[in-house]
Amino acid sequence: MAGCATQGNNVATTPEAFNKQLAGADTVAKGGDQDRAIALYQELSKTDPTREEAWSRIAQIQFTQGHYGQAIVAAQEALQRDQSDRQAKSVLAVAGLRVATQSLDELRQDASLAGDAKSDAQTLAKQLRDTLGEATLFPPDPNDKPVPKKST
Repeated sequence: MAGCATQGNNVATTPEAFNKQLAGADTVAKGGDQDRAIALYQELSKTDPTREEAWSRIAQIQFTQGHYGQAIVAAQEALQRDQSDRQAKSVLAVAGLRVATQSLDELRQDASLAGDAKSDAQTLAKQLRDTLGEATLFPPDPNDKPVPKKST
């Protein structure tokens, strides 16, 4: 019985069978049923835990849906299996920036903010500017009206 491979959780399948199931899940995803596609990819990740493709696709779907935290987790899972997965690296970087941006917006809106959180946010903003090679993180919005300076 040790040589038998049956379909089921945590049981390895042939690469051909995995690829066929992956293509089926891809078809479901392209058809628009993202929740079902994620469930199929999760099943695939259990079928062959060494392959990153299912995790990478989950990361992309989660990112597209704006679930950045879940996208980051899935991208990290993909990268644990294949450090050269460019799609996972991209999702990880951009989703991380979006989470940071959202957090900075929340910090900015908190009028009572002072101290360590503010200085941490400023440090993060400087690091992001340095990494991106930009003087500002976001270009000015042409629709924003200039704030008049108070005369003293």
